[in-house]
Amino acid sequence: MLSRDIDTVLRRALAEDTGCGDITTSSLIPEGHTSRAVLLAKEDFVLAGLPFAERLFRLADSGIRFTSLKKEGRRVRKGNVIARISGGTAGLLAAERTALNLLQRMSGIATLTDRYVKAVTGLGVKITDTRKTAPGLRFFDKYAVRAGGGDNHRFGLFDGVLIKDNHIAAAGGTARAVKLARSRVPHLLKIEVEVKNLTEVKEALSAGADVIMLDNMPVEKIKKAVAVIRSSDPGIVIEASGGINPGNVRSIAEAGVDIISVGALTHSAPAADISMKFD
Repeated sequence: MLSRDIDTVLRRALAEDTGCGDITTSSLIPEGHTSRAVLLAKEDFVLAGLPFAERLFRLADSGIRFTSLKKEGRRVRKGNVIARISGGTAGLLAAERTALNLLQRMSGIATLTDRYVKAVTGLGVKITDTRKTAPGLRFFDKYAVRAGGGDNHRFGLFDGVLIKDNHIAAAGGTARAVKLARSRVPHLLKIEVEVKNLTEVKEALSAGADVIMLDNMPVEKIKKAVAVIRSSDPGIVIEASGGINPGNVRSIAEAGVDIISVGALTHSAPAADISMKFD
C-alpha cells in the first residue's frame, strides 16, 4: 500500500509540471528524437532520493534507461556523475525539473542530517526528525533523514503518543493526560510527555511517563533535568528538542540525553545543487 501511495505522489508531482503537455519541447523536438544525459553533482553532499528520481523519469517515458552510479546515503563530490540517463528527449525534459526538485530536497536533508549525526559521534545519542515536513512529502523527507544516518521519530499522529502542552491544558493536567492515555492506548505503545521546566519534569515522572521530552531548555537546565530523571528512574528515555543547532548539539548530547529531535532537518535543509546535462 505504501508503494502505491508513493507512486501516487510521484505521478501528481509530475502532472503538476507537465499538465496537458510540454509546449516548449513539442514545438522544438521532433517525435522519436532521443538523447543521453547525466545527473551531475555541482557541490559536495550526501545522496538521497535516486530511486524516486529514476521512477519519475520512467513515469514520463517507460522506455527511458536510468543507470545509477552512486549509492544512497553516500557522500558525492562536486563534479561526480550521479546517474546516466538515455531515451526519448521529450520524456527526459518532461521529468527533469520534478526529478531534480525531489532529488535536491532529499539530498539536502540527508546532508544536514549527516552533519548533526557526525557532531555527536561516540556519544550514543540518536538524531531524529520531527513532523515538521513538507505536506505530502513526509515519507520522502523521513527517508532522506535515514539516508543521512539519522533516525525517524513517529511518522504521524497515529503511531506514537506524545503529550504536549496543549494536550495537557485540554486534558486538565499532566497526571490526568497520562492516565487517560495509559487507559486507552495499546500497552505496547510508550507514552511521551513534553516538559519545559523542572516542575513539569517532576509532574511527568509522578504521572509515570515512559519518555520525557525536554523542550527548548538551555544546556544547564537539561543537565539538571537529566539528573532528576536518572535519580528517579534510570530506565526513562530522555529526549531533547527545540533550539538545537549544529553549534550546540554536541553539548546537549553530552548532557546525558538519549535522543535529540531536530525539526530543522526537514524544514530548513538547503537543497543540494544537482543538474541534468545532455551529452
